[in-house]
Amino acid sequence: MQIIHHGGKFGVTGSCHELVISDSAAILIDCGLLQGNDDRNGRGGRTSPFIDFPLERIKGLVLTHVHIDHCGRIPHLLGAGFQGPIWCSEASALLLPLVLGDAVKVGISRDRHLIARFLDSVKKRLIPLPYDRWHHLGCWDGRSVSLRLQQAGHILGSAYVEVSVNPSPQPEQTATITGPRDDTIVVFSGDLGAPFAPLLPDPTPPERADILVLESTYGDRQHEGREQRRERLYRVIVRALENRGALLVPAFSIGRTQELLYEIEDLISRHRTEEAAAGLPWDDLEIIVDSPLALSVTRVYDRLRRLWDKGALETIAQNRNPLSFEQMTIIESHADHWATVEYLRKTARPCIVIASGGMCAGGRIVNYLKALMSDPRTDILFVGYQAAGTPGRDILEAAQQRREGDAPVFIDLDGGTYPLRAAVHTISGYSAHADQRNLVEFVEGIAVSPKIIKLVHGEEAARTALAGVLAKKGYEVEH
Repeated sequence: MQIIHHGGKFGVTGSCHELVISDSAAILIDCGLLQGNDDRNGRGGRTSPFIDFPLERIKGLVLTHVHIDHCGRIPHLLGAGFQGPIWCSEASALLLPLVLGDAVKVGISRDRHLIARFLDSVKKRLIPLPYDRWHHLGCWDGRSVSLRLQQAGHILGSAYVEVSVNPSPQPEQTATITGPRDDTIVVFSGDLGAPFAPLLPDPTPPERADILVLESTYGDRQHEGREQRRERLYRVIVRALENRGALLVPAFSIGRTQELLYEIEDLISRHRTEEAAAGLPWDDLEIIVDSPLALSVTRVYDRLRRLWDKGALETIAQNRNPLSFEQMTIIESHADHWATVEYLRKTARPCIVIASGGMCAGGRIVNYLKALMSDPRTDILFVGYQAAGTPGRDILEAAQQRREGDAPVFIDLDGGTYPLRAAVHTISGYSAHADQRNLVEFVEGIAVSPKIIKLVHGEEAARTALAGVLAKKGYEVEH
């Protein structure tokens, strides 16, 4: 077998990996969009979304989750002539049409009939699979191929992928650690969640992985613990409100937005009788959620409470809903979005704005930044990874270089240049990605250790650092 990387090997976006079963059979694991400066070969290659590899032997696509850097090239895949099934978790099957519909509308066409036809084509290809159950894909060139999805704890519906390739054509023969070892197990981690994250259960390592394709986004650092990050979130909110300005939080519509709402509702519940700032009780704090996609996704999260972790279900049992509470204001229409941006620009009203566009390369957060980041009363909070070449990374790096009293730094944003006077904060503990310690523990938890680990989905420094730690523990690592 061979693994060919069509994206996501040398950067943190564009994940697309081809598992070659034989000369005439292969499956794709993810088909994501490249963002920022990421390229396909690590040598300044093209970042075009178009499919530039042959599809004749591709039997199907396995989707680990529905973040755009893992699914965003699906429209181009279908446009290139892909006819196969799309295997994914049950939750991902509900979320994918929402995500792709939004992506097509923003990046390709606003023609409603065209979008509807495209989504109908996607839905016909979807094969939802339950977690923790082997599914036989087919027998190709004398090789029996089976698939199992396991909870990855990254976002709702996220999965790591186990592929069993057996030279026997018997479909009922699936991989076990006690049964025959004729098969080869290839595990693709997708994006692994950090333990103790809100809402979702922690990922559990597989029993066996002969070949492990492992993400390395935070392979060179450690996250804060949940109590520490909650305390930091509390302090950032209080500081922003004391400034009497808005706190802008760029967030991905899937995963990060729901986790932030969960944590903010918890802070309000804990501090309800206190003032967040002088004259502003926590009970009166307004949280503006400006993302139509996030609203649709949050409804799916609420519908699939059976996939929540124990802590989240206990919150529901207390008659609290962490994803829909009194202090939330939902912005849906484009007109209401612009009205809110203009109102905050004129008034600098103390509030929290969670808006779509996790790396500030697009989405409604861009308009808030253009209107408010020149105001020193504004605070900006990053809670997720900012890829090199994105405006989010530019803002972070500019803020780190700027000292108090310095002239404002100018940021290129949406074709214009804007001064940055806002305070900038980052809380890595809210990343939906596992950190170095979590990744190592995931590997060490595999009962039958990998013969080789292939590191992907990380910048060079992160891959190198993680490779060094794993090599010291005796693993063979390719990065």
